Amino acid sequence: MKFLDQAKIYIKAGDGGKGCVAFRREKFIEFGGPNGGDGGDGGSVYFEAVENLNTLIDFRYQQHFKAQKGQQGMGSEMTGYKGEDLIIKVPVGTEIVADDGQTVLKDMVVAGERFLIAKGGKGGLGNTRFKSSTNQAPRYAGPGTPGEEIWVWLRLKIIADVGLIGLPNAGKSTFLSAVTSARPKIAAYPFTTLHPHLGVAWIDGKELVLADIPGLIEGAHEGIGLGDRFLKHVERCSVFLHLIDATSEDVAADYQTIRRELELYSDKLKNKPTVVALNKCDALSDEEIQKKTTQLAQIYAGEIFAISAAAHRNLQPCLQKVEQFVPRERRSNVENAEVKTDKPWSPLD
Repeated sequence: MKFLDQAKIYIKAGDGGKGCVAFRREKFIEFGGPNGGDGGDGGSVYFEAVENLNTLIDFRYQQHFKAQKGQQGMGSEMTGYKGEDLIIKVPVGTEIVADDGQTVLKDMVVAGERFLIAKGGKGGLGNTRFKSSTNQAPRYAGPGTPGEEIWVWLRLKIIADVGLIGLPNAGKSTFLSAVTSARPKIAAYPFTTLHPHLGVAWIDGKELVLADIPGLIEGAHEGIGLGDRFLKHVERCSVFLHLIDATSEDVAADYQTIRRELELYSDKLKNKPTVVALNKCDALSDEEIQKKTTQLAQIYAGEIFAISAAAHRNLQPCLQKVEQFVPRERRSNVENAEVKTDKPWSPLD
């Protein structure tokens, strides 16, 4: 399945059915009078957040959604049937944004919730409704009102507890595969990860959802490399795990590059709690690790973890530190769980 996190679609609610112009024509009723029924209301359009979706790929192949029209009224004062409502299913975490690309109409963050995006038109009145003492045989009926229509943007922001950030080749995908059962593509060249991946880790009986975000480079906010498009996927994270390649010549500069891109993107990301880890320490001696840690400690005051995702070294203490920043309400106790499975993110293209 391909991964798509943005789509623009057109939505049209159903028009109301026309009212009916009809008269009673029974043989032995001399003055039958009007008996045209009302038109049915048009169907409305709703968005529904569902858990079993993790991409907007369906909206690449269908961009127009229209609810059913209301039926025209009929004789014998029969009302036309109401148009069927249209339910558009989107992944949990999808933002419904107006056509201007700025105004957020609804943030679908709860599974099962529905949002009315376009209301169906009202059915027109039949000629029976217009009967009066001065107009006993009206020969007109209401036309029904049109349903609402709108263009909207759908923007998916994945929901995860922990966001893995760092330069390309910092070992984020290796880390994700080491602590979860997710299997992202891993290679020795930069930008192996082209799209976000999700994995679930279990720390002291608690669930942690980790999101592996494609690597940032200097100038990403200007569109260099893969740009900062995917940073929106870590906006909902409680904490960042910043992985730094310990084999880099200047780990402090690598750290500052990522922090600068986060600051230029949004203050919201800049102020999130961050845990820093030097990855690939299996390739260094103890003296070299100490040197790199000291170099990084000059600009970062928090605890620095020396880990190796490939060798599974010191991963547990690092995750335990990360878990402390996840709000209690977002944790899931799984003490009685026998089977633990991941929900890997499907790669795009």
